[in-house]
Amino acid sequence: MTPTTDVRAAAEGHLRALVGREDAVLREDQWSAISALVEQRSRALVVQKTGWGKSAVYFVATLLLRSQGAGPTVIISPLLALMRNQIEAAERAGIRAATINSTNIEDWSAIERGVHAGELDVLLVSPERLNNPGFRDAVLPRLAATCGLLVIDEAHCISDWGHDFRPDYRRIRTLLGELPSGIPVLATTATANARVTADVAEQLGEGVLVLRGSLDRESLRLGVVRLPTIEQRLAWLADHLAEQPGSGIVYCLTVAATQEVADYLRSRGHHVAAYSGQTETTERQALEADLAAGRIKALIATSALGMGFDAALGFVVNLGAPSSPVAYYQQVGRAGRGTIEDASVVLLPGAEDRDIWAYFASLAFPREELVRRTLEVLEQAGRPLSTPTLESYVELGRSRLETMLKVLDVDGAVRRVQGGWEATGQSWSYDADRYARVAEARALEQRAMLDYIATDACRMRYLREQLDDPDAVDCGRCDNCGGLRLSVDTSPAAVEEAGARLARPGVVIEPRKMWPQALPNLGIELKGKIADAAEPGRAIARLTDLGHGQALRELFRSAEAPASVPVSLVRAVVEILGDWRPHVDAIVTVESATRPELVTDLAAGLSRYLQRPIVGTFALVDPTVPPGAGAANSAQRVAAVSRRSALRAEIAPGARVLLVDDRVVTGWTMTLAARALRAAGAGGVLPLALALES
Repeated sequence: MTPTTDVRAAAEGHLRALVGREDAVLREDQWSAISALVEQRSRALVVQKTGWGKSAVYFVATLLLRSQGAGPTVIISPLLALMRNQIEAAERAGIRAATINSTNIEDWSAIERGVHAGELDVLLVSPERLNNPGFRDAVLPRLAATCGLLVIDEAHCISDWGHDFRPDYRRIRTLLGELPSGIPVLATTATANARVTADVAEQLGEGVLVLRGSLDRESLRLGVVRLPTIEQRLAWLADHLAEQPGSGIVYCLTVAATQEVADYLRSRGHHVAAYSGQTETTERQALEADLAAGRIKALIATSALGMGFDAALGFVVNLGAPSSPVAYYQQVGRAGRGTIEDASVVLLPGAEDRDIWAYFASLAFPREELVRRTLEVLEQAGRPLSTPTLESYVELGRSRLETMLKVLDVDGAVRRVQGGWEATGQSWSYDADRYARVAEARALEQRAMLDYIATDACRMRYLREQLDDPDAVDCGRCDNCGGLRLSVDTSPAAVEEAGARLARPGVVIEPRKMWPQALPNLGIELKGKIADAAEPGRAIARLTDLGHGQALRELFRSAEAPASVPVSLVRAVVEILGDWRPHVDAIVTVESATRPELVTDLAAGLSRYLQRPIVGTFALVDPTVPPGAGAANSAQRVAAVSRRSALRAEIAPGARVLLVDDRVVTGWTMTLAARALRAAGAGGVLPLALALES
C-alpha cells in the first residue's frame, strides 16, 4: 500500500467512528480536502451544501494530524449552538474538544492549560474572542504558533459581500498572516456565491484548493403561499402547521413577531415556543434540545436560530421573507438533514417585509464624517476610551459604533485595548466606492428575493443559480415543478381569531432606569439611577408589530403629517385605556415639530374621553436643534432634548399626569419630560403614545 492509500484507509476508519456506521466512506471531495490538509499541509476552501459532511473533513483531518504529532485544531465558529453540536460530534469519535466563548469565562484558564499540556485535540473559539485584548495578546499568539490545523467555519462571514458579514471575522485575515508556514487551513461554508468564494479564497492566500460542489438539497420541497393579509398568513399557519412533517422552525423577521406568533399558535392548540437572540442562554439550549428531540412541534424563531443548529427537522416555514435568496437558502437548510428524506419548506411573504429590510439596511457602515469624528476623538483623548464614553462624542448607536470600531481595528486605524479603544495614528481612507457597491449588492439581493417569490420557474434551481451553482437544474420537487401542492385555504375561525389577536392593542412603554454614562463630557451632571422616572406607560404597538404596526408604519411614513388620528387607531387608544385604567388628574403633551396637529388632536380626544384638562406642554424652545437630533445614541439624545425642550405647564402639587406623544423612539424625551414634571410637583407621570419605534 502507498502512503496515500494508508492515510485514506485510516481516514475512513475515523469517519466510521465519527458517524457510527461501518459502511461509511469518504466522498471524493472530502478526501481531496483531507489529503490537502494532512499530506500537503496546504489550504483549502470547501463550499458544499448543508449536510454534505464538512465537519467530517476537519474532524478526520484532526485525528490524522494528531497521530502525526501535530498540535490541536483551532476551529473558529460563529454560534454557540454550532459549538455545542460540534463538541458532541467530536466526542463521538474520541476527540477531546472544548470551547472558549463569552458564556464560560471561568473555564478559560483550565482550557488554555489543557491545550498547552496536549490534553485537548480541538479548541472552538468564537470570532469575538479574536478581538478580546487579553485573548488576542496573551492566548492567540501561542495558539497560532502551536496549532496543527486552523478551521474557519461559516467562512462566508469573512467577506463583506457575504449575506452574513461579521466584522470580527475580518481579524482572521491577520491571524492567517501570522501563522507559521506548514500549518494547514480549512475554510468551509454552504452559502457562498462565486463572488464571495473568490473573496474568501483570496484572503486565504495563493495556492488555495477550492472544492465547490452541487448545492442541490434533494430532501427539500420548496413552495410559496401568497396571502394578502397578515391575518390570513397567521391563520394558514394555525390551520396547516400540524400537517407539516415532524418538528421544525417557523422563522420571523423580528423578535416582537416571534412572541406574537407563538402566543397565537399556542391559543390554537399548537405546542410551540418563541426563540430569539434575547432568549436567555440556558432557555435557548433547552428549547434547541426539545426541538431536536421532537418534544415540540416548532420554534418560532428569528435568524438567531441559524448557522450550526444541527437536527433532523421536517419543515421550515418563513413568515416573512429574508432580504436575500442566499440568506433564505441558509435558513431553509435547517430542514431535511440527517435521516429526513422529505422536508417541506414554505414561504409566507408579506408587504411589510420590505419595511423591515429597509430598517436593517439603515444600519450600514456610517458616513465618513462620523468615522472621522470617532478617530479625531480617540486621537485627541490620548488614552483608551470605552464605547459608552465614545457615544457621548459621536452620534452613533452602540451596535453600529462597535461594528465600525471593529472594522477600523482590522484596518489598523484603532486598536482595542484594556479599557476601551485607542487610535493607532495610522492613516486610514474611507472606501466610499466599496461601501456603495456593497449597498448596491444588498439592493440587488432584495430584488432577487422578490423575484424568487414571483417566479413560476423551479425554486431550487433559482436559489442554486443565485449561489452560482453551475449544475443547477429543475428539481422536480417544488410547487412550480409540481412536486409540492400547498393549499391556500384558511378557516374563518382561524382568520377571525388571528384578526382579534392582532387587533388587540397595547404594549408597555418601559421607563428608562439609568442615565447614560459619560453625560458629564457633554456638560450634563446626571448619572446613575433615574430617581424621578416615569411610571410604565402604554403605546398602541411597536412599528415592527404584525397587527397595528402596519397602520402605524403607514401613518409615520406619510410625507404629509395628518391632522388627526385615524379612526382605527382612536379605537385602539380607547381599548388601551379600558384595559389600563390609568388614574390621572391632568394631561401634558410633548410638542412635535413634525406632527404638531396629530399630537394636539390625540391629546384633545383624550381630554374629552377622560374628562381631564390639558395643562401644558413639554415645549420646543430651541428650533436650531432638529427633530431626532442625537437619536443614534443615548448620551447624544439626552443632550439634544435638554437643549431643545422645556416644560411649559402649571402642575398642581401631587397631580398624576398623562404625558402624551405620537411616537417613542429612544424614550429619552419622555424621560426628561417626566423629570421636569416631577420637579414641577407632579406626583406621577404616565406616558401614552401611538407607537413605539421598536
